[in-house]
Amino acid sequence: MARALVSFGSNIAPEAHLPAAKSLLRMRCAVLRSSAAYRTAAVGPAGQPDFLNAAVVLATPLAPTALKETILRPIEAELGRLRSGDPYAPRTLDLDLLLFRGGGGDEGAASDPDLTRRVHLAVPAAEVAPRWRHPASGETLAAIARRLLASGAPAPERVDLPGW
Repeated sequence: MARALVSFGSNIAPEAHLPAAKSLLRMRCAVLRSSAAYRTAAVGPAGQPDFLNAAVVLATPLAPTALKETILRPIEAELGRLRSGDPYAPRTLDLDLLLFRGGGGDEGAASDPDLTRRVHLAVPAAEVAPRWRHPASGETLAAIARRLLASGAPAPERVDLPGW
């Protein structure tokens, strides 16, 4: 079984959408670890609602593309995600494959470059997989989170999310 690090984000009713997404994911995969939920300001134009972000590590027999196409995107759609050309549009749910470890030398076969630049991804990811290394930078996820926080990026606010 491969291991996948998946980020969760929502800024439309996130208190409902994040727990619902995790529940749907558990019906399809084994969720091994979950981070806390964190409140962060939306990236992009001013005036958008804050996001709640989190991360999970799951076990899957699927390859990265199949995981995205058969598990992650259908869950987003089931919870009302409408994809538009605007990468900063508010969303009910955003599930992104951050890292994939599959054994047989394909560790890092799928990686999200924003993981090394965005504190809202790095902090929850480091909580559930602190020793995993980003294949491009070689840094551990814990080191990435520390670096981003030390650079002056606003620290995400840990929130209690019932049902998460």
